[in-house]
Amino acid sequence: MTEISGRPVKHSLTLRGHRTSVSLEDAFWAAFRDIAEKEGLGLNELATQIDESRGDIGLASAIRVFVLKRYQASLA
Repeated sequence: MTEISGRPVKHSLTLRGHRTSVSLEDAFWAAFRDIAEKEGLGLNELATQIDESRGDIGLASAIRVFVLKRYQASLA
């Protein structure tokens, strides 16, 4: 079994011209990149879409929930 790192890794994203840092675990970064690629989007574009619809939760949490929902939808 592959070792899974539970430590968040910080990456910079640019949302509507503003830089921000987001900390996600490696597994979430990998899934987020995969989703963006499958949708033909860059990470910044997909993060901007998530940011615009996230309400009052943090961006990192919104990305995790987005990734989880996509995973759950793929199982249905």
